[in-house]
Amino acid sequence: MFSSPNPKRFYRSRTDKVWLGVCGGLAERFGWEPTLVRLLFVASIFFMAGPLSIIAYIVIAMITPKVPIGMPSLRPEEDQFWRNVSDRPRMTASGLKYTFMDLEERLRNIERNVTSEEWRLKKAFRDLEQN
Repeated sequence: MFSSPNPKRFYRSRTDKVWLGVCGGLAERFGWEPTLVRLLFVASIFFMAGPLSIIAYIVIAMITPKVPIGMPSLRPEEDQFWRNVSDRPRMTASGLKYTFMDLEERLRNIERNVTSEEWRLKKAFRDLEQN
């Protein structure tokens, strides 16, 4: 079975849990405040679907694994990187496309400046000043 290299997968939390760790796991996965996730869950029980919310919570708890023991914690810059990686390949490919288009435009501007007569003239003046 193929396993994603992305460590920001959805797991039930072992440390930030009240009952089964589903709300804590959602908060860890998406970088939200756990208290806010729990309040939204409680609000969904009272104002929306009541028993359906509780059944959904239990089903998610049954099918979602707990965080593996010994899973290394990420440094802040790694955490930020993985939060920006999309789980959807089309979104990731689209983001790469625009990143490469931006890099290509910047490279064109650099080439245009370096190959211009003005740049050669400025370089000649700098060489004269240094000698």
